[in-house]
Amino acid sequence: MFIPIQLAVIIMLAESGTAPVAAANDTFSEIVVTGQRREQSALAHSGSIELLDGALIDNVFHQHIHQLMTRVAGVWVSRGSGQEHLTAIRSPVLTGPGSCGAFLFLENGVPIRPAGFCNVNQLFEIDTEQAQSIEVIRGPGNALYGSNALHGIVNVLMPMQGNRSAAHGILEVGVNRFLRLQAELPGNPQSPHFAGFSLSDDGGFRDDSGYRQIKIHANTTRDFVDGEFTAAFSATDLDQETAGFIVGEDAYRDPAVNRSNPNPEAFRQAASQRLYGIWSKSTARYAIDVRPFLRHSDMRFLQHFLPGQPLEENGHVSAGVISALTFTADRHTSIAGIDVEWSRVDLTETQFAPAEGSDFLVETRPEGLHYDFEVVSAGIAAYIQSDVDITRDLTLAFGLRGEYLHYDYDNRMLDGNTREDGTPCGFGGCLYTRPADRTDSFFNLAPKASLNYRLAPMTALYLAAARGFRAPQMTELYRLQSGQQVADLDSERIDSVELGLRYDSELLSLDLAAFFMRKRNSVFRDAQGFNVNGARTRHDGVEAALDWQFAGAWSLAVGATYARHRYDFDTIAARGESFVSGRDVDTAPRWMGSTEISYDGGDRLRASLQWVSMGRYYIDAENRFDYPGHDLLNLRAAFGLTRSLTVTARLNNLADVDVADRADYAFGDYRYFPGRGRELFVEFRYVY
Repeated sequence: MFIPIQLAVIIMLAESGTAPVAAANDTFSEIVVTGQRREQSALAHSGSIELLDGALIDNVFHQHIHQLMTRVAGVWVSRGSGQEHLTAIRSPVLTGPGSCGAFLFLENGVPIRPAGFCNVNQLFEIDTEQAQSIEVIRGPGNALYGSNALHGIVNVLMPMQGNRSAAHGILEVGVNRFLRLQAELPGNPQSPHFAGFSLSDDGGFRDDSGYRQIKIHANTTRDFVDGEFTAAFSATDLDQETAGFIVGEDAYRDPAVNRSNPNPEAFRQAASQRLYGIWSKSTARYAIDVRPFLRHSDMRFLQHFLPGQPLEENGHVSAGVISALTFTADRHTSIAGIDVEWSRVDLTETQFAPAEGSDFLVETRPEGLHYDFEVVSAGIAAYIQSDVDITRDLTLAFGLRGEYLHYDYDNRMLDGNTREDGTPCGFGGCLYTRPADRTDSFFNLAPKASLNYRLAPMTALYLAAARGFRAPQMTELYRLQSGQQVADLDSERIDSVELGLRYDSELLSLDLAAFFMRKRNSVFRDAQGFNVNGARTRHDGVEAALDWQFAGAWSLAVGATYARHRYDFDTIAARGESFVSGRDVDTAPRWMGSTEISYDGGDRLRASLQWVSMGRYYIDAENRFDYPGHDLLNLRAAFGLTRSLTVTARLNNLADVDVADRADYAFGDYRYFPGRGRELFVEFRYVY
C-alpha cells in the first residue's frame, strides 16, 4: 500500500519515451564510489546502493543519524538515548551477543574501527553532519570489503577538493534548550583546504538526558609523487547523560512516564580521532589508490542496565593501510589490493557498590574489578575483483577476498570467576569469568559474482550472489559469564542472492530489488549462559527506492521495504527463551518506509513534507508480544531572506504522535525508549 500507484505510471512513461533519454555514456547516471573504491556509474553497480547527497544532508541537518537514514529503503537506525543508536540494514535490530560488528562503517573508504572491536553506537564517531555525501550498500560487501560487511556498509564521504560547498556558518536553536553551531571554511569548491566543526548542546527531552557533542574534520590536498595526496583528520567528543528504558505496557503513551528517566545516574563519555591519507595516481591503463591510517578511541559508560551498574572503560589504538590497484583494458577492469591492520585494545569493568536485589545477585556480582584485559590484533587481507564485458550490454563480475585475523589476548587479572582478590563467590561462583591468556586466529574467504545487463541506456538489470563474514568480536571471546572458561567461536557467515532493476535518468531514478539471505554460525547465549555459535536466520524481502522530479520544482522520494527476518534453528537459550524455526526475529518490522514530497523554488523557498511509516514488530523471540508500529509526519521549510542568509524551520512529529523509538520485552515486562513529541528547530545559515 505504501509504494504509490505512481510507480507503475512512471515505469510506463519511461518505457514509452516520455521520460528524458540519456546518452549511452551515462551522462545522467548517478555516480557512486563505495562499490569499487573508485567512481563508477550507479547503473554499473550490481547491488543495492543508495546515495544521500550533500544537498539532502544540508536540508535535513539531522540532530541524530536516525533522522537522515529514514530515507533509505531497508535501513532502520533506531534512536536510543542522546546520540546512542542501533543499526538495521536488511536485518533486525541486533542486540546482545553476536549483535556488534554486523555492519561496516567507513569514512572516505577507511574503516573507523578495528575489525574485532566494534561499537553498536559507532555512527556517532563520524561527522555525518558535515558530509559531502553518504553511500549505503545493503547486503554483504563485495571482495573489496572484509570482516563486518555482513548486512551492509555505510561510507561517509567528507568534502574533498572539487566538491566542497561555499564557506558558511550555522546557528540552530530548538526545544529542550537545543543549540548547535557549525562552520565550514573551504574558501571555494576548488580550494585544496577544508576545515569544519560542529558543536551541539541538547538539554534532552527526558529528565537528565542532555548531551554535548563536538565534531571536527579537516583535510588538505597536494600534488605528491606524480599523483594527488589528501591528508585528513577527524575527531569527535561526546559527553551525555543517558536515559534508560521506561517499563510497563504502553508506557510510552503515558505522559506521566514517557519523559521520565529511571536511571538519572547513567552517562556515556566517548572520544575518537582518526588521521589518514589518500594517495591516488591515474593513467590511461591503471590507477593506484593507497590509504594509510592511524586511529584512536576511548569511552567510559555506566552499564545502568546491569545489576550493580558496573563502569566500563575501553579504548584502542590502531594503524594500517588499505590499497587498490585498478587495471583497465578494452573489455575488462580488474581491481586488486592488500589491506593490513594492527590494533591494541583494552577493556576494564569495575563495580563500585554492592548489587541490589536477591542474595544471588548480591553474591554473584561483587564489588571491585570484573575484567581487565588487553588484546593485540593483526590482520591482513588480499582481494581481486574483475569486471568483464561479455557483450556491449552484458557484464560479468567476479571477485574473491581472503582475510586472516589474529588476536593475542592478555588477561591482566586473576584467571577464573573469583572476586578481584581471588576469593570465591557463593552460589557456585561469580558471574564474570576471565579466561586465561590465549591466542585466536580466523581465516575467511568471501566470493562474489554478478551479472549486469544494460536493457537500455538508462536501465540495468542485475543478478548478484555474495558472501559476507564477521570474525568473532573480542568481547564475545574474552568477556565471558556463568563459568564459561573458553569461548570456542568461529566466524559468522551470510550468503546472499539479489535480483535488481535500476533506472536512472536526469529526472527519475528507480531501484527495485529482491533479496534472499541465509546467515549461519551466529553467536548467542545458550541455556547455560555461554557464548556459542549455532544460531541461523533467514532474511528475504523486496525494496523499492524512487526519486522523481515530476513537475518542475516538485519532486517525490519514496523508500519502502517489505521483508521477513526469521529464525532458522530450534533451541532453548539463556533465561529460558526459546528460538523456533520460522518465527520472526524480534525487533524486525516486516514493513517500513518513507515518502517525501518536496518543493525547490531556488534561493527563495524550499519545503518538504515527509511521512515515515514503521510496521508492527515482535519484541520477543517467542512472538508473544509486539509493538504496533507508528506513522510520523515531518515538515521542513527554508526561506532565503538575502543572497547570504537562509532561515530554515523544521517541525518534527507534526501530529505529536506518541511513539517508541525502540520497544523490547525482557525480564517479564515491556520496555521502551520513548520517542520525541512535536519539536520545532530553527536554523540560521549564513554563506560567506
